[in-house]
Amino acid sequence: MSSADPAPLAAPLGPPPPTQIGPRLFEWGRRTYVMGIVNVTPDSFSGDGLLATVAGQRGAAVEAAVAQARRMVEEGADIVDVGGESTRPGHGPVSEGEEAARVVPVVAATHAALPDVPVSVDTSKPAVAEAALDAGATLLNDVWGVAPDDAMARLAAARGVPLVLMHNRVGAHYDDFWLEVMADLRAALGRAVAAGVPRANLIVDPGFGFGKTPEHNLIVMRELAGLRQLGHPILLGASRKSTIGRVLGGLPTEERLEGTLATTAIGIAAGVDIIRVHDVRANVRAALVADAILRGELS
Repeated sequence: MSSADPAPLAAPLGPPPPTQIGPRLFEWGRRTYVMGIVNVTPDSFSGDGLLATVAGQRGAAVEAAVAQARRMVEEGADIVDVGGESTRPGHGPVSEGEEAARVVPVVAATHAALPDVPVSVDTSKPAVAEAALDAGATLLNDVWGVAPDDAMARLAAARGVPLVLMHNRVGAHYDDFWLEVMADLRAALGRAVAAGVPRANLIVDPGFGFGKTPEHNLIVMRELAGLRQLGHPILLGASRKSTIGRVLGGLPTEERLEGTLATTAIGIAAGVDIIRVHDVRANVRAALVADAILRGELS
């Protein structure tokens, strides 16, 4: 399918088999799950980096992160996703040691405070991922999931945890955009399975905002249902992204909630299984209504 031929919104295939993520079994197709974002950074694009809000004090950042995670779970989050390196355009690189120092204490404290809630670690560094798993994380979320290095997949296989494979590129250069996104994800899935990750432990993310122009990001939203052909749960992370701000006339991150809710509703209609968001309460409510319309069931 070319990028000029948008897929229908209705997902063409049935739901993938369930996935065990830490203490919870996620039964895809029953409802939409919500992943709340906890950024332990000084420079998050969305303005919610906890190291910035507490002036870099690590102890205070851990306390703030746990409080944020608690609030998100109270608002309906099913997973808490902890990240320690900004992925905004032009961000500075963070060493393994620095990223681990940011992430691991937060993962450990969040797991201790919320033992029944799966904690995900958002990292592309296997050493950081392994340390986070030791601290209580039960899901790996790799923004470079389509890179040829299979170290993260081998770690997921060895530890028996699910892995999110996100699409990304260094530059937004494509001959046939959607065809290449699908091919990259298929190749990444093949590498992960070859590394020993069970198919039921693999989740795909089209990478809204990563290695793509704003026009590409809009195509991602139109083509989402096509990801069902891969046979895996789909995660969508469009929350507060710059493409939303551009569509809304240049609105800053804190004013992009309504645009994010539009992507949530369209994503759910296309068959997305997990939405990764900053504003949990509003997105949970949008998901409840979208699920009720699409599945014909009141909660």
